[in-house]
Amino acid sequence: MAQQYTKKMIREAFINMLNELPLNKITVTAIVKECKINRNTFYYYYTDIYAIVSEIFQTELQTVMDEYNDTLSWEESFVAAAKFALENKKAIYHVYHSLQREELEDYIHNVSGNVMIRYVEKVSDGISASLEDKRLIASFYQCALTEMVMRWIASGMKEDPDTIIRRIGQLFDGHIALSLKRSALLNDVW
Repeated sequence: MAQQYTKKMIREAFINMLNELPLNKITVTAIVKECKINRNTFYYYYTDIYAIVSEIFQTELQTVMDEYNDTLSWEESFVAAAKFALENKKAIYHVYHSLQREELEDYIHNVSGNVMIRYVEKVSDGISASLEDKRLIASFYQCALTEMVMRWIASGMKEDPDTIIRRIGQLFDGHIALSLKRSALLNDVW
């Protein structure tokens, strides 16, 4: 219990600092001072500051995966995933402009992929689309959503992601099912 508390305290101190400072300005010394722990305690939990960044994104990804269920649309799932970014805009912006940008891109790509794979599987129920086409369709939307989110971050996260994602959902409503049906027809022809 105490270990979880200490680890959570380190993470929270780091996120608070990241909401104020660029990533390259945050030091282990500053974190241990804020947490009132010694350096050895920090290194017991993390190899370095970048390990905290990685863990945060892994934890957020797991949260999205755990919260996703069959009643959620891909739009609702993606908006839920944007919650951390909205609550920590400066922190996300600081990671975006750091050497750890790849961690952020991987997180967004993984969230997009997880949401779209599950959604395509749900929509494909009763449609005899090929597995390869299902993967291709999910990958297409995964890449599109990833790039849109990266551009949203680059532009300062000014637009409301809920509005944008729901609008995309309305504009492309039915396209995934239509693509899956085309896959089934193509499979019948081959």
